Amino acid sequence: MKTALTIAGSDSSGGAGVQADIKTMSAHGVYAMSAITALTAQNTTGVRGIYEVTPEFLKMQTDAVFEDIYPDAVKIGMVSSAPLAEVIAERLIFYGAKNIVIDPVMVATSGSNLTDNDAISVLRERLFPRAALITPNIPETETLSGMKITSAADMEKAGAKICSQCGCAVLVKGGHSVNDASDLLCENGIFTWFHGERIDNPNTHGTGCTLSSAIASNLAKGYALADAVKRAKEYISAALADGLNLGTGSGPMNHMFAVSLPC
Repeated sequence: MKTALTIAGSDSSGGAGVQADIKTMSAHGVYAMSAITALTAQNTTGVRGIYEVTPEFLKMQTDAVFEDIYPDAVKIGMVSSAPLAEVIAERLIFYGAKNIVIDPVMVATSGSNLTDNDAISVLRERLFPRAALITPNIPETETLSGMKITSAADMEKAGAKICSQCGCAVLVKGGHSVNDASDLLCENGIFTWFHGERIDNPNTHGTGCTLSSAIASNLAKGYALADAVKRAKEYISAALADGLNLGTGSGPMNHMFAVSLPC
């Protein structure tokens, strides 16, 4: 069985963060492991509090995984401060981690800030160049590129800029705000568009976490990057189309839509 490690924050409501990552990896038939960067008190309506682990304890978690069950892929999500980002970079470089997928989480679906600028700077300088892929949404792409994005052409310009500056492939997630459900992969100077099906479902809590974890899972299983993205897009569309409706805010999707056991 292939293995994957998620390095991210915990979501007490289960729809995003480490919980979403583990569900997604398990649904893909990949053995999931975790190193938790922070505990969050949150639900579908917002984030009430964030409690970071210490850099020393994050190092212990990461070492414990790599020294025993070496991951075939690593997904990085919420990293709320620079000291935590430094630890992640140092340990992944030390272990020669492969198939690194970074979701540069800056703001939750509910609108709450989750990452400070210093942490993003560390990730950008030390980990982006070692990543197989980073997966920013439109606001994150605007921050990373320094550009305003209002069209598909802007997505291409910004994606190419980040790809050139950071030395890694970039998946610019369009979302309904700019280009419906279509995402753009910038890889080695080549643009590949993935035109997803628009799902009429307001419950999108954890979509970014889920997509990046699905891509990491497919990379762990040996798929080429473009194929991994395509398969991940198909998975998240099906999870949204299942129509799970929980909570009073932006609810989670059904990560385990394809899994059923006898009652």
